[in-house]
Amino acid sequence: MPNNSRSKYRLKELATSGDSELGAEHHHRDLQGGAARAAIFGINDGLVSNTAIILGVVGAHPGPAVVRLVGISGMLAGSFSMAAGEYISMNAQRELYERELELEASELVNRPESEHRELRNIYESRGVDPELADILATNMMRDPDQALRTHAREELGINPENLGSPWQASIASLFATAVGGFIPLSVWFILSSTAAVIGTIVSVGIAALLVGVALGKFTGRSLIFSGIRQLMFCGLAAGITYGIGHLVGISGIG
Repeated sequence: MPNNSRSKYRLKELATSGDSELGAEHHHRDLQGGAARAAIFGINDGLVSNTAIILGVVGAHPGPAVVRLVGISGMLAGSFSMAAGEYISMNAQRELYERELELEASELVNRPESEHRELRNIYESRGVDPELADILATNMMRDPDQALRTHAREELGINPENLGSPWQASIASLFATAVGGFIPLSVWFILSSTAAVIGTIVSVGIAALLVGVALGKFTGRSLIFSGIRQLMFCGLAAGITYGIGHLVGISGIG
């Protein structure tokens, strides 16, 4: 009972905040395609990882040419690695979804009564009157395509019309990671030594805040909290690698 009360309170709280922020009508975005998620993770990964790599090398006090070489290598390696990872993961996810849909289609052909019962039970579990749930399930089962789409959404949580594109996710990840990775590297083509280090810290700090704010805007969370959180993550990674580079101390390079 307490858990149910908390759930109702939370739903009421969300509904109230939604009215004030979104107005009377809100159109939900399609979040299953994969490209938007890949781009967000990509730019975040490129920014954080290449900043950590560059400042880790800077901690060992090499010449600017070494920093540029390492930064370019880190940017390219990270971009292609993220792109390959996104393609593999999205393709595996798509193949898994397609396999589940094939199994579900087979069940609809070979065990229609059982599938009708499952769909009816799903509607009943969501508060639909048993008689009405049976009518809804019967109507859905009349059209094989409609039945498959309904079972996919209700039973498997899959939208069969949008399983995600591995290529879209991969390309979005490639370019977003490259953009994120180029930000800490860019100042090293203009400045050097201490000025370049300061420029890297400032540019990355601004970029981390902007990425955090964009994440907050995308997810509907606090822009200030998201920005500061992103800045802290980036600063922590950079600080640790800089300290390691400083301790290793290969200052004779460059």
